[in-house]
Amino acid sequence: MAVYTHVPAEMLDALLTRYAVGTLVSAKGIAEGVENSNYLVETSAGRFILTLYEKRVAAADLPFFMALLDHLSAAGCPVPRAIPDRDGTQIQTVAGRPACLIEFLPGVSPTTPNAAQAGAAGAALARMHLALADFTGARPNSLGIAGWHQLAANCGDALDRIAPGLGRRVADELAWLDAHWPAALPQSVIHADLFPDNVLMLGDTVTGVIDFYFACTEIRAWDLAVAHAAWCFDAGGTRFDPALSAALVGGYEAALPLTDAERAALPALARGASLRFLLTRAWDWLNTPADALVTRKDPLAFLRRLDAYAGGELL
Repeated sequence: MAVYTHVPAEMLDALLTRYAVGTLVSAKGIAEGVENSNYLVETSAGRFILTLYEKRVAAADLPFFMALLDHLSAAGCPVPRAIPDRDGTQIQTVAGRPACLIEFLPGVSPTTPNAAQAGAAGAALARMHLALADFTGARPNSLGIAGWHQLAANCGDALDRIAPGLGRRVADELAWLDAHWPAALPQSVIHADLFPDNVLMLGDTVTGVIDFYFACTEIRAWDLAVAHAAWCFDAGGTRFDPALSAALVGGYEAALPLTDAERAALPALARGASLRFLLTRAWDWLNTPADALVTRKDPLAFLRRLDAYAGGELL
């Protein structure tokens, strides 16, 4: 989450009159993340999240995201629905941006996950995949291999400002993935961004899965590979934790066993996951406005993961 767009108190107060959620008590911008502008809103009736959708989330995709969250919630998955106003409308316009008032879920994202938490996250991911078996919505993955090529081209020579030789390393990895990508695997709608900061927990229990704005139709096992890269290394990508790896994959397979082909493809999928986040972080690193209230994330943390997956049998 982040804050790019300022919402005055008077504007927020006027927005809340459309809802049966009480009156405004306080609002605070949330600085974590890089995608949207987010505010923690407290009213006389409770807490909510106000999200304003910025450049990377297309307004045309919002009905898909709303339907996805409604479907998962109806299936018993702990996800935050967008609240409809008194007229039944979920998507609003605030400060010139598409916006939603979203349920606040209890829990805290683990900063340093333990094995039990990784196992619970893997199980929650599998249960979401099972729940989505009858979901009829679809959305292309704009950040698949074609998107990685485009991001690399957009960053261009500036990649070498982040680290010498990074542009050549990215080009070599793209060529390898083009030749080895396991396209013929089961697909479904996936979360595509299951980092620890997108999972809320109380103790070792998952109480919420949030930030579905990269959700798309993609190779199902790629979702697990993304989670593996996110959960099984330290923040800097320098230390791999095999106990977290075993717990995450084991938790997933306890609910939804992988096919032999999916298991064999996990190393390549994890390399793709690492490159995807290296490139999006690189783009944000190079292009985040200096005055934005946002926490930039180190692209090289995912170069280190990429090198680890490319150089060893971690999966």
